[in-house]
Formats: sequence, structure tokens, C-alpha cells
Amino acid sequence: MRDQIAKYSAKMVADGSALSGQIAFAAQDDIMISAGEPALAALAERVLSHLNCLALVAATPSLPFAEFLIQRSGTLEQTVVPRDTETRTFLHDIPIVRKNALGSDFEKTIALLLGNRKGIIVEGIGIMAVGALTVEQAYINWSSVFHSTYIKYLEDILECGFMIPGEEEAFGHFRRELLLPLSADGLLFQSGPLLEKSAILNEIVAVGRYTVQRRLVDSFFGNISYSNGNLIYISQTASSLDELPGCIDPVPFENSSTVGITASSELVAHRSIFETTGCRAILHGHPRFVVVMSMICEEKVSCHITDCWKDCTKVRYLGETPVVAGEIGAGGIAKNVPPVIGTTGTAIVYGHGVFSIGTNDFREAFQSLVDVENWCRLEYFRRFDMAREN
Repeated sequence: MRDQIAKYSAKMVADGSALSGQIAFAAQDDIMISAGEPALAALAERVLSHLNCLALVAATPSLPFAEFLIQRSGTLEQTVVPRDTETRTFLHDIPIVRKNALGSDFEKTIALLLGNRKGIIVEGIGIMAVGALTVEQAYINWSSVFHSTYIKYLEDILECGFMIPGEEEAFGHFRRELLLPLSADGLLFQSGPLLEKSAILNEIVAVGRYTVQRRLVDSFFGNISYSNGNLIYISQTASSLDELPGCIDPVPFENSSTVGITASSELVAHRSIFETTGCRAILHGHPRFVVVMSMICEEKVSCHITDCWKDCTKVRYLGETPVVAGEIGAGGIAKNVPPVIGTTGTAIVYGHGVFSIGTNDFREAFQSLVDVENWCRLEYFRRFDMAREN
């Protein structure tokens, strides 16, 4: 278990989500163990002792967005409610604990909240998250909260601007120094069509790893597939894209077998995209600026639709990329993405991310994913600067 703690602590530093030296895990099996920053590790142990789960992680995010969300919220607000699909599906809302809650019952208060939610924000500390059965689950839930608070904060300042001291300076530093350039430079892709099973599996593993390394996904989000004759090779549900060896299912194209039961929840969408476009490669990522921009709609004030993420029937555009609504799995995504993705090779799903395709291999699909996120970055800051000027 200590190896798992070391592994996921290192991943949080490598993916840029948490500050090195401000991460701690606790886990309980036969005995309680912990590792990481001493004060955070001690807190993690005390909180975990009140919970019926295996693991807990407490860490300070690399960006102050979650902390700013608390400070920007009203004093009576008890939760942060991002609008992205992952929050709605996995988190529901994110409870917040304020400094004035500090006291003798501090650990019990945190434990009570974590008993009902996968992760919370604690003012002055950062994000805390639990794993019911594994250390990996604690990492996944922490990363999910990091993703959702990132999205929520970018949405809020685009709409309302800066509200608290130090916010403008911190955001400027993020924009100028911390938002790393995004490209596909230096990555190696096999040229398709890929015909051998081993070549397909190796390429899916490599491209999945690239997608995580270039920070085009957080947590265990995203999926990837390749079509070869009568088989679709697709990442398994809940698999992390940088750990795909042994987590790729070969599924009969005509769905004649139950082997697809462990495949990605987006299998139906992937199959329909293959059938509609004739492509061989599909990559689905959750780039953060794409998610933010997908939820900004000029018709929001006058529109009567409440649940835009599933009920909107319009096709909007970000640049040349179509944006559609739809539920995950066999819901609206499988119906709404295939008809629009063939024109440009990409499609954005409201609050969810990007599907991109490659005619014969993943080079085109990966580059398209990068291009759409870069366009959304530029458009976000164009709108941000315009709002500041006005």
C-alpha cells in the first residue's frame, strides 16, 4: 500500500495538479499508515479514523482556484456546484469547509461530509478526497474535484470578473507562466492502417499516455478506440489513459458478444462514429478550456431550456467545431455526435469534452484534439480581455 501511496503522490506532481511537498495520503487496512507532508498526513489519519473507507488524500492544488471559489462564495453557501458533466455524474456538488469551522470537531465535520461525497474543499488546506476500496480511487476523486473546480473558476471569472484581493495577480501568473504551451511536438505515432493486434494495442497504450502527459484529461476521464475489421479495440470503463496495458477490450463490431460489458461507457458512441464516418481511430479527451467554452451560450438568457447539457437540440460552433448536447453512455452522445463529427473530424459535447477521429491512425486525432483546445484557449482569453475592457 505504501507503494501505491508513493505512486499516486508522484502522479499528482507529474500531472501538475498538486504542489510538491503539500500532498499526504492515509490508508487503513490491518493498520493505519500515512505518508507525505507531516501535518496533512496527521490530519488525513485523524479524519480517516472516522470513516468506513480505505484511503484518503489531502493536498494543496497547484492553482488557487478552489480556494478562490470559497472566498468568492457567500458566507452561507455550503457547496460549490460546477456545471461540467463529471461533477454532475460523479460528484453532484462539492462541499466546502471554512476556516471558522476549525475547532475540536474539525475532523468529524470533514469526515461527515466525506461520508456523503467523494471530495471536498477545505479553506486553507486544499482538496480532500476518499477512496472506498483503494488508494487509486482516492487519487481519482481528488483529481476529479481539481478538474471541476478549475472549470468552475474559469467560468466564474469570465462571467463576473475578479472579486477578491490577490485574485487578479494570481490569475495573471497562471496565464503567463503556468499555462503551458500545448502541442503534439515530439510525440511518435504509428502510421496506419494498423492491421496487427499487437500494433493496435501498443499504439492505443502510447496515445493514451500522450493524452495524459499533455494534460488533455484529468482523473480517469477519456477513452480511446481503434477499428480493425470486425473488432473495435477500446479502453475499458474507468481505466486511466496512462495505464492501459491489460485494460483494452476487443469488442465484436456487431455487438454479438458480452465482452463489451467492461468496455468504455462510450462504446455505443464509438461504434456509431465508426459506422458513420468510416474512420479507424477515435480519441475522446476532456481538455479544460474546451469544457469551459462548451458551456458558454449567447442564447442562455432567452432560452427556455433548463437542462442544456441533455435537452438542447441545436448544433452550436466553437470555431469550426460543432458543439452538441447529450447524456453520456448510450444516451444523447451516441445519437448527436456521429452526424456532425465527419465534417471537421472533431465534435464537442456540452460540458464534457472532445471526440476526434483519425482516418487511419491516431496522429490526426491527437493533433485535432490539441488544435481544438488551443482554439478554445485563445477564444476564452479573447472574451476575457474584451470583458475587462468593457
